[in-house]
Amino acid sequence: MTQKWPFLSVYLLKPNQMKSFNPGRLIYYFFQGLIILAPIVITAWAVVSLFNFVDGILPNLLRTLFPEMVKLDLQGNPEKIPGLGFLTVVVIVLFVGYISSLFFVSRLVNLFDTILEKTPGIKLIYTTVKDFLEAFAGNKRKFDKPVLVAVDDKDVWRLGFITQTDLSQFGLTDYYCVYVPHSYAFSGITYMVQKDRIKVLNDVKSADAMKFIVSGGVTDLAETEA
Repeated sequence: MTQKWPFLSVYLLKPNQMKSFNPGRLIYYFFQGLIILAPIVITAWAVVSLFNFVDGILPNLLRTLFPEMVKLDLQGNPEKIPGLGFLTVVVIVLFVGYISSLFFVSRLVNLFDTILEKTPGIKLIYTTVKDFLEAFAGNKRKFDKPVLVAVDDKDVWRLGFITQTDLSQFGLTDYYCVYVPHSYAFSGITYMVQKDRIKVLNDVKSADAMKFIVSGGVTDLAETEA
């Protein structure tokens, strides 16, 4: 039977082969496959989700402003040309970034920025989002100075980033403000620590330090630098 159907030999094990069969190997292979597939699937899902979200901004906006211009599909969502909304948003962002460098436009942006920062209720949301984005990009990047900081004990170190070097407004001299992100979480803790309890990591890139923290120390800095 196995000669006629050779593929069945994989499933029809002899008695001595059944005794040597180790279920633990299946568990090992399962987790090996999971380790390989999970990052790929999650990354693909995140990229596709972000693309679909951005791609849907333009049709939803046009549907809200001009209901007659955009028809609905069978699911009740605004019809769209895949990729057109995403491309439009990218072009708008690039255009705004370009014209913001012009003198008269930058003055208008600063005026608008001042108004939003002084508007009750709105200023809390606006300044929080603005400061958070500027911490990662732009001319006011904050998470670009990775350090080791001893908070709990002089021999126990946390990995974080210096965000402020002048804390005189809090009555503290020779203190730095250090932000320590949490592992596997979108959160962290802000510490105000004396300078002598901080070690600046000049040879470690901020991106590598962030990956090391987020991964819980699993990421190998030597591999990321290579």
